[in-house]
Amino acid sequence: MQFAGREPEPDVTVGAWIAGAVRPGAGLAALMPPVFPATARVLHPAARYVGDDDVDVRWADVAAANGTTAHPQMTWGAITGSLDFYEEADQSPLWEGAPARGHLTEQVAEVLVDVLARHTGTPGDCWFGVWDAHPGLHAHQARLTVGPRSYWLVHGPVTLACQNMAPEPLDQSANLWWPADRAWCVLTDVELVSTYVGGSTACIAELLADPRLECLPATADQPVGDDADTVNPPPDS
Repeated sequence: MQFAGREPEPDVTVGAWIAGAVRPGAGLAALMPPVFPATARVLHPAARYVGDDDVDVRWADVAAANGTTAHPQMTWGAITGSLDFYEEADQSPLWEGAPARGHLTEQVAEVLVDVLARHTGTPGDCWFGVWDAHPGLHAHQARLTVGPRSYWLVHGPVTLACQNMAPEPLDQSANLWWPADRAWCVLTDVELVSTYVGGSTACIAELLADPRLECLPATADQPVGDDADTVNPPPDS
């Protein structure tokens, strides 16, 4: 099968530097290489439905409405008060669609591409990993194993990050992507509603300052599960 119209690469050794750098049991560092000077966390927006349009809703606004605290390691369950809000439940009229889990929406991907393309010397030469256990996706090519995940790889320009890797009507972004010069690395793990970016200090500073993103500073080894939020009360299970 093809991903975004491209055949998976038969040789995945291009990603060996990532596989060799992750540290099992080390939070974020177990999922993406902890080799960059700086790291950012990009929060996937919730959605409010206005007619035929989806309006992005920021986590900070959700936290304020729920009387919880917005901070760099907040979790969606903790700021909303319930793990149910990861899936079907909503808090209308504040938000009606939960942040996408394991998927980077096109509008957020476009902003990341706009910034990250300026911080690599190889924007036309990038690699994209697609988790090999997504429902409805299958291929026989080799897989790159990074910590607990395995990925098929496709090759293309940085703008491929904005493309759907799944056949319609499925909708799935790349889960792991980086340029050939290894200037940065992007992770949208299948279990998370945030995307993490490791890169140079200048690259991450630009992401953090971009008003189009809800972006927070992160560390390479910070926890990423539902127990990461030590400020807000634990969510109802």
